[in-house]
Amino acid sequence: MDPGSLTPALRVLRLCLHLLMAALLALAAVRAVAANDPDAAAVVAAAVLTGAVYAAGSFVPSVRATRAAAALWLGALCTSWLVLLWLTPDGLWVAFPLYFLQLHLLPMRWSLPAVAATAGLAILSYVRHGGPLGPGAVIGPLLGAAVAVATVLGYQALYRESERHRQLVEELISTRAELAAAERHAGTLAERERLAREIHDTLAQGLSSIQLLLRAAERTLPGDSPAAEHIGQARQAAQDNLAEARRFVRALSPPDLEHGSLAGALERLARTGRPGPRVRFSVSGTPVPLPTPYEVALLRIAQSALANTVRHAGAERAEITLTFMDASVTLDVVDDGKGFEPAAESRRAEEGGFGLPAMRARARSLGGTFTVESAPGQGTAVAATLPLPLGDTS
Repeated sequence: MDPGSLTPALRVLRLCLHLLMAALLALAAVRAVAANDPDAAAVVAAAVLTGAVYAAGSFVPSVRATRAAAALWLGALCTSWLVLLWLTPDGLWVAFPLYFLQLHLLPMRWSLPAVAATAGLAILSYVRHGGPLGPGAVIGPLLGAAVAVATVLGYQALYRESERHRQLVEELISTRAELAAAERHAGTLAERERLAREIHDTLAQGLSSIQLLLRAAERTLPGDSPAAEHIGQARQAAQDNLAEARRFVRALSPPDLEHGSLAGALERLARTGRPGPRVRFSVSGTPVPLPTPYEVALLRIAQSALANTVRHAGAERAEITLTFMDASVTLDVVDDGKGFEPAAESRRAEEGGFGLPAMRARARSLGGTFTVESAPGQGTAVAATLPLPLGDTS
């Protein structure tokens, strides 16, 4: 493991493992010298060798970088430990830090057999050096192995849980950022639509009225009237500014309407790949140019109605129909989903729902009507009807 990636708690545990290994190796060497063991020099050499191999693991970068290098280093460390274990029974205490290294460096399918083998070798070494094969000789190494396994597995479980919580927090932060961006985008679009509607309903309509009045005044003047030229200039200025106002309204329209008509935008909406029902779009009647606020309102109503169908209706088919009549234009969105009770939906809307009320408000803001027909198990049909304006398609 890269020391730079360790948390303070893990650094403390790592230091404790280093100190434990050094203390146990020193204990084996000191006891051999103090007991005038004939193999004392060999024991000291084996302890130093084991300590040197262990220390090499902290200084050789490849041991921390690759699992293969770590396994080779662990094999060399266990080999030097076996030499020490052959020379002195005190070498069996070194098995305890080896348990942790094996569990940390090896895959689980290899680490558990390695721990069991290490515990078995420690027990055999104790018996080989003349110790009685009693419960203590067996339970000691096995209990140490069990404690090591439980500790490592518990830490790994806590680490996985901590990582899961960290990922959830990161996802939450990312989702909040995406939601904030979506809300900003929606707010921008809503403000663009509001400005387009305001420009159309005030500035564009006012300039159109001025142009009509000037045209009427121009017709009442005699041909040689000195005011005729000024009225003509004023009418031309009003016409130019009306065209500019209409360009502003078009520029503020939704992106879906930038490259085509309302019918084209609804056709693209029906073809958009999404989970849910198959959507078909059709046009009835003779299409006529619509004011931008009309197109925006009908497009938004269609998008909202289709979104409700996808989220709530469980429908297999849906149909969007745009109908042009002599004095009005109607948008119908019909699905074969599970339907609902409109009265219950009205109560839910009063408690904070915004889907149907928002669609109804859009239609009414342009002098139109909005109706909903539905029943449980019989699908849903929503219809928005707007009166066609007379003589102005700005």
